[in-house]
Amino acid sequence: MKKLLLIALLLWSTASGAQELQSKISVMAGRVSTQVDKRIFNTLQGALTNFLNSRKWTQLTYQPQERIKCNFLITIDQDMGGNVFKASLTVQAARPIYGSTYESPLLNIQDNDFVFRYIEFQPIEFNENRVQGTDPLVANITAMLAYYVNLIIGLDQDSFSPRGGDAFYQRAQNIVNSAPEGRDISGWKAFDGVRNRFRLIQNLTDTRFNLFHDALYAYYRTGFDQLTVDEDAARAGVLAALTSLESLNRDNPATMYMQVFFQGRSNELFKLFSKAKPEQKTKARELLTRLDVTNTSTYKDLR
Repeated sequence: MKKLLLIALLLWSTASGAQELQSKISVMAGRVSTQVDKRIFNTLQGALTNFLNSRKWTQLTYQPQERIKCNFLITIDQDMGGNVFKASLTVQAARPIYGSTYESPLLNIQDNDFVFRYIEFQPIEFNENRVQGTDPLVANITAMLAYYVNLIIGLDQDSFSPRGGDAFYQRAQNIVNSAPEGRDISGWKAFDGVRNRFRLIQNLTDTRFNLFHDALYAYYRTGFDQLTVDEDAARAGVLAALTSLESLNRDNPATMYMQVFFQGRSNELFKLFSKAKPEQKTKARELLTRLDVTNTSTYKDLR
């Protein structure tokens, strides 16, 4: 009996250590009418937490300390009737920096095109070969989450290994190609607004934008990961990555991933270069005020 218990514990340990995500999901329904039983959103939150953290998303082996920390916030905006809800999804993921306790923002994005059907206790299922499922509105829940999971894993892999994320961007692209379709479903097509899931993954799979991947790798491996070894060299590595992004932005202005890359990153960059040598500080200010226009006022204080 003890031997069987030990084997079971070892198998559980191996399986849990292999999982890729350490995710937290929250479902907020404060805007929904009091006539709706809010307990269903607690049930949904628990089911999606299990879906994200129990599913094996890759064939890679992740040790427990390597699991990617990420947060998914679903904000229910409207009860559309028929167990259909309109919501927004905020996704955040972080990457640890070598030799420190600091975690850098890898992804920070809000997706406002999220409509789905949920009946309490319905199965939460996802099949890569049948993304649309039998009910597109039901399938849109897991299609959205699977899309962003693959995006997160792709970015994480890119940040540790040159072009390491390609296979996961392709999986996200496959989800877009087979995405649920319906009158109320949007965000999967090129014409669904200026910022959508189609455009984002296109930026990460189109060979015209290969510099994105090179810059992301350099930003971390020759940049932030070197901070505990050589701060000047680390800043030089980040500047090289920003220079690559400027070159890309010059040839392909206003790409969606360029905006996503800088989302939630201004404080990190300001702090990094606030202690830089004058020439590095000047270069950083010039690059960042051109690349991250939204946070220009922050970077102008780099003097």
